[in-house]
Amino acid sequence: MGWVPAGDYEVALEGGKVVCRNAAGRLLKTVPPKIADDPAVVGLRQLTEWLERHQRESLAAVERWMVRSLPVPLAVVARVWPDPAWRAALRDLVVTGEDGRVAGFLRDADPERGLGLVDLDGDTVRFAPEQVHIPHPVLLADLEELREFAVELGVEQRAQQLFREVFHRPAALSAEATEVEEYAGGSFKELRFLHGRATQLGYRVRGGNAVCSVLEHGRGVEARVWIGDYDGYEETETGPLSWTDPAGRVLRCGQVGPVAWSEGIRMAAALYAGRDIEDEERAA
Repeated sequence: MGWVPAGDYEVALEGGKVVCRNAAGRLLKTVPPKIADDPAVVGLRQLTEWLERHQRESLAAVERWMVRSLPVPLAVVARVWPDPAWRAALRDLVVTGEDGRVAGFLRDADPERGLGLVDLDGDTVRFAPEQVHIPHPVLLADLEELREFAVELGVEQRAQQLFREVFHRPAALSAEATEVEEYAGGSFKELRFLHGRATQLGYRVRGGNAVCSVLEHGRGVEARVWIGDYDGYEETETGPLSWTDPAGRVLRCGQVGPVAWSEGIRMAAALYAGRDIEDEERAA
């Protein structure tokens, strides 16, 4: 965007930051304090904050589509594609057809011509489905091969898809089990530290549980890890991982779909990774 007058200076946005130049046209290192409250400076800073928030919200929406395996109308993808924030979040994601087979990496979206993709042969192709499928990586049969091909293409995904951690239910685990204990017992000196970690990772905390909600095959499933609901300054530790249906009934492991399983284990592992290692070392 162009330069805007602000007192004896001019300001503009550059690289997501407010920059300033003097009357001679020399770019200054910082915005002078005397124009910090100028309407032009305040307006640009508010615009910067809005753009940052818009980028986060666009990325979060795309990741929700993927985690929930929600098909998105082509018209919606084409409508948001011109927006740089949405385009950055969508670009290079793996798109599949109705049959679940990989169609290619997303590079363009147009309401008339459909999607522009780089297919698995490295060719640019057009694909015009009614709905765009952005699958969770645990559903991609050839995930390792796709990761290698993505590296060769120089693919950089803003939304974590190909390089998202995925977990599969161990064959040795009983389908009748209702809990996973692998990441239980991670100690934290204060509950507020674990609560803060859950929030920072993007999980909701409700009723003493860190919660991850997944929509799979049209059915809502909630992964839960107990973190405590007492005084925030008391010690706590991570509890076992379990899954519930929308009515709050605990599911058996055999009833948990691959996406809900993977996302639940991912949450439990991420919470456990923040445990107090020093206490463990002293105890050992």
